[in-house]
Amino acid sequence: MIAMQYRFPLPADYDMAIIDRRIADKGHLMDGFPGLLFKAYLSARKTGPAQDNAYAPFYVWNTVEAMHAFLNGPGFAGVAQAFGRPSVATWLVWQARSTQGFEHARFASVERRTIPPGADLEALRREETRLAAEALDSGGALVAVTGYEPGDWTIVRFRLWDSEPVVVGATTLIYTVGHISIAEG
Repeated sequence: MIAMQYRFPLPADYDMAIIDRRIADKGHLMDGFPGLLFKAYLSARKTGPAQDNAYAPFYVWNTVEAMHAFLNGPGFAGVAQAFGRPSVATWLVWQARSTQGFEHARFASVERRTIPPGADLEALRREETRLAAEALDSGGALVAVTGYEPGDWTIVRFRLWDSEPVVVGATTLIYTVGHISIAEG
């Protein structure tokens, strides 16, 4: 599996209702997209916890071929035409777990951290698996995805929530969820 996110920072005076309408009008187009585990349509508002306006969808793909089909297809071309072609961050997924009904989540948290040089990656993976299980079992998360990127040695912790989570660190961004597209079947 591969996690993927791009983020469009928007001007402070940007009418975020445009993003809300875009998600409402186009969000369903990714429902059942072959090879997609899920896509969370995320936005942030200057008045919210992230302190800026942004559109920042987050994806989890079952296969690299599915990710390519999207990035090379008309959906991504439309996004690039509307906002410019973004830099796309990707992570190899260590684990992706969800609870029933996660598609009704209202908030998301995305935390990116640097993996220290010399870190024991297998021990880190075990610890991240434990933290994800804890977030789901007793922390209130509806989805817990953890991945790493070996090019710049970063880790991502993505969570979906029913209510706004408490920010756990300066590296965590909180978003509202406008729609969640899930895999077919």
